[in-house]
Amino acid sequence: MTKFLLSVHVLAAIVAIGPVTVAASMFPPAARRAMAAPDDPRATETVRLLHRICRVYATIGVVVPVFGFATASTMGVLGDAWLIVSIALTALAALVLVALVLPRQSALLEGGDGSREATVRLAMFTGVFNLLWAAVTVLMIVRPGSTTGA
Repeated sequence: MTKFLLSVHVLAAIVAIGPVTVAASMFPPAARRAMAAPDDPRATETVRLLHRICRVYATIGVVVPVFGFATASTMGVLGDAWLIVSIALTALAALVLVALVLPRQSALLEGGDGSREATVRLAMFTGVFNLLWAAVTVLMIVRPGSTTGA
């Protein structure tokens, strides 16, 4: 059962979180291009598509911690420090995405703060989100104190 849960957890992370990190990273430069060419419907549609990818895959991404908790429970590592840190970083990444990245994407789409500075701030928050996920990924691979030799 552990191998199944771990497989679903890893696959969900790849399929759900990967597209969010890529689409969110592509959004600020795409938004700048769309602002520079307001009459280009293709540029606007690209930005809308990237935002939709971020929203949909962020929702699907809820599966990752659900299966992560199930996997950790069957492995008996729920109290391990590396997992607790991973959980905290995951929660922080989710908070950054939901509170800072997605609302700023929406504001840019709705014609709110359409300045270059707004896209730079969005890029910064997106970078923080991506770095948090990178740290979680490293912790999941290294697993300090692991007896697997990895």
